[in-house]
Amino acid sequence: MSILTRPILEINLNHLVDNYKQLQQLANKSTAAAVVKDDAYGLNAEIVARTLYEKAQCRNFFVAHAVEGEKIKKFVPDASIYVLQGIGQDSLEIFQRLKLIPVISSPEMLEYWKENRIDGIKPVIHIETGLNRLGFREKELKNLSESERKEFGLVMSHLACGDEKDHFMNKHQLDNFCRLKEEFFPKIPGSLSASDGVFLGIAFQQDIVRLGAAMYGINTAPYRENQMKNVVYLKAPVLQVEDLSVGEFVGYSATYRANSPRKIAIISIGYGDGIPRSLSNVGKVFFKTLGKLSEARIIGRVSMDNIICDVTNVDALKVGDLAYLIDDFYTLDDMGRDAGTISYEILSRIGKNTRYLRKYIEA
Repeated sequence: MSILTRPILEINLNHLVDNYKQLQQLANKSTAAAVVKDDAYGLNAEIVARTLYEKAQCRNFFVAHAVEGEKIKKFVPDASIYVLQGIGQDSLEIFQRLKLIPVISSPEMLEYWKENRIDGIKPVIHIETGLNRLGFREKELKNLSESERKEFGLVMSHLACGDEKDHFMNKHQLDNFCRLKEEFFPKIPGSLSASDGVFLGIAFQQDIVRLGAAMYGINTAPYRENQMKNVVYLKAPVLQVEDLSVGEFVGYSATYRANSPRKIAIISIGYGDGIPRSLSNVGKVFFKTLGKLSEARIIGRVSMDNIICDVTNVDALKVGDLAYLIDDFYTLDDMGRDAGTISYEILSRIGKNTRYLRKYIEA
């Protein structure tokens, strides 16, 4: 008899490459860059970057911090690596050694760059167009000298509502970006859009598009059917199957009580594995038994290492069978919706967890 005790996370690298290539085609003549920050949303930046470099000929990557660029550099030797959080004394040595490209978001960081220029590198200037997060404001752009404007090789900004096709902020930010770029950086390439902006059309795509969540299978254009392939698959073993009598309680704080005889399954996965506690009594898992797919509700509180499911209507379930938590039929977006959060957070929480048996699928 064979029994597993750890949950299993599968990452389909073939689907990742297919998604990148499809987004690249949608982006028309724009250069496609891959966003591999946060350890490629938790899926292992080294493996993801190497795969995209070798199988999709990706030559532009975005990370959040220089240490993330350092992690992937040897796997993408002649690629350009852009660092979104910029450059400072805590990262200067890495920039100098590896020739990473900093994104400059403030006058103070620009002064630091001018004191520590790196030969052969032209940084990116991040301009604020409506998100009111990082970026030079218009009044700060007006204070730049002509020589300072020539420091940069790319101008970028970021959409606040790119996942809502008809939101007024999209046109507002596009107009701001084009106006500021024309006034201050007319001869420099531009980058406005992450994955969601790719679907908004050629005006938003500019010269470089930064492909992140959609490349990992998330629906960044929820107003239309998801065109991306699922990349992440999550399943966990059944550790125990038991009968539950009328009136018995389930889980911490006794938040579930059986009003009829039930059958329950204890699954080896919990919030310690990144499963949101908000799925308590509302989430769902799936089982494949006797050649059919059955849905089962999570009952009781999600605990650190386990969830408990009502499997009364799941035929022939036994210890050692697998519960399917993320798959083609129940995606990251579905789990995010049921948990009252976003699929990005689910992926980041799950991806960085070290307790999984992790498997990479590639031909």
